[in-house]
Amino acid sequence: MLRDSAPADRCYAGPGDVACDSCKARKRKASKSCLQCLVSYCEQHLQPHYESPAFKRHKLVDPSKKLQENICTRHNEVMKIFCRTDQRCICYLCSMGEHKGHNTVSAAAEWTKRQKELGVGRKKIQQRIQDREKDVGVLQQEVEAINRSADKAVRDSEKMSTKLVRLIEKRSSGVKSKIRSQQESEAGRATELQRKLERELAELRGRDADLEKLSHTDDQIQFLNNSVSLSRPIKFTIFRKINSGPLRYFEDATAAVSEAADKLKDSCGKEWEKILMTVTEVDVLLPQDPKTKAELSQYAVHKNHFQLDPNTANGQVVLSEENRKAASVNHHQFPSSHPDRSRSQVLSRKGLTGRCYWEVQWSGLGVSVAVAYKDIARTGDDSVFGNNDKSWSVLSGFHGGEEVNT
Repeated sequence: MLRDSAPADRCYAGPGDVACDSCKARKRKASKSCLQCLVSYCEQHLQPHYESPAFKRHKLVDPSKKLQENICTRHNEVMKIFCRTDQRCICYLCSMGEHKGHNTVSAAAEWTKRQKELGVGRKKIQQRIQDREKDVGVLQQEVEAINRSADKAVRDSEKMSTKLVRLIEKRSSGVKSKIRSQQESEAGRATELQRKLERELAELRGRDADLEKLSHTDDQIQFLNNSVSLSRPIKFTIFRKINSGPLRYFEDATAAVSEAADKLKDSCGKEWEKILMTVTEVDVLLPQDPKTKAELSQYAVHKNHFQLDPNTANGQVVLSEENRKAASVNHHQFPSSHPDRSRSQVLSRKGLTGRCYWEVQWSGLGVSVAVAYKDIARTGDDSVFGNNDKSWSVLSGFHGGEEVNT
């Protein structure tokens, strides 16, 4: 019996279901809703709509609880007209009253029109979805490639750093061995010389004692015989005079190591900046062909990066605001003898690599904003921005004023 009653129970409306408006007792689930009748029907009460020609033009839709929204709240009439002027559904009486003279069409005609537009819009959306799915796939591959490349770069940098450390340790060990070897050699020589001097000192002291004893001899014959043997010269060791001032032996080696360390530190600092620059210039997930300002701004260079180089500034260019502002003057401020001095222009202190974006604020009789290679000529016609193969220039219009802000 449970097996027989289950299908019947599922035919009746429950919470959340649209109920049949024609059922008198226990209401069944609605199968369709009629937009003309504004009533929902179960399969049993829907049959007249299928069988009677009177219901042939009625529009059946899936069961809906919002049928009353199709009724005009002002006139209690079914809304079958769409006012394009006010972009809303209205009834016949509305079209004769407040919407008179408006651009109105039947709701069916507007529905057909918008269905076509919806189809076109969906195609565009679907195409965009396909494009975005491809983009997501590409970006996923890029993320994986970035991770692989970064992992490899970290491994390689650690390996090369380890080699560099080992090289420094090897060189340090070599210097240490050289110092110890020289220490052993020099200390050995000094020790051997010390022994010789001590033997000579003992001999001298013995000779001095014999001479003193001889000086007390009254026997002339004995004195003369002994004085002959004591008069033989003592062979002395010749060595450099010992410096009584501060001794310096391996201080020069210490100074040389210190100088080498300073040079290495300076060189490592410069090379480290180059390495860090290559890391920060990796284009990650950025538009390959930026067109809008928002896309370009992702390549923006921070204003602190731009500092104008006074050594390249022409004598009639004055810098201010931490060398980020330039102004033109009518008289020379300083001699133009510096080898980096430019002709009527100024270069930035730091260079740029990769794709970069920046903005320039200017006023005056015109300004030329340019990108140039570092080896651009500094004198002659070839030194002018945009007038050679070493630079590319954009020339502004001409207005009043005199200063340029970067």
